[in-house]
Amino acid sequence: MTAQQDTAPREFGNDAELLERVLVPYKAHCKYLTSATVSVKDGRVTARCEFGIPESCYIDDTGHLNAVEVNISYNQMMYYAVAKSVKEGLLEEFGNWTLEDYWRHQLPDILIARFGGNFRRPINARAFSGEFTFTSVERRSPGGSAPMILADTQYRYWDEAGGRCDGEVKLAFVNAE
Repeated sequence: MTAQQDTAPREFGNDAELLERVLVPYKAHCKYLTSATVSVKDGRVTARCEFGIPESCYIDDTGHLNAVEVNISYNQMMYYAVAKSVKEGLLEEFGNWTLEDYWRHQLPDILIARFGGNFRRPINARAFSGEFTFTSVERRSPGGSAPMILADTQYRYWDEAGGRCDGEVKLAFVNAE
């Protein structure tokens, strides 16, 4: 993974227009990500995010953030981080993508290859924070097949009461020509 430009730390505040577009595929009651700031430091792209889940989209209130909502929240911050990386030219591996390319790839071509999570203390789903980081990103063409981008990522969530959860996710961006 290589930052596209210099290695000086940079930060990009919440881009409300981009966030709204990233969340278009979600039903209104499943738009949990409310804001995100993306930074680049030491060649790593990280998104710090704020979330609110007023009501679960599929189950009665569990009283805490659950595994399904962790995954949905992960997807939303990952989609935003990738879109912002494409828009600002933050990662070399997405260097030939435009935002139009990203919108075309967002749903059909970004796959979760492996998802792991550790629930350490219950998190209040009504108001919590999260962080997404690309730990490695590489472009491959296995066996001469169509190019793909593989990314290792980490995430973590927390709330004001000390709730916390974290994990690692491997992503595959297929059809990444």
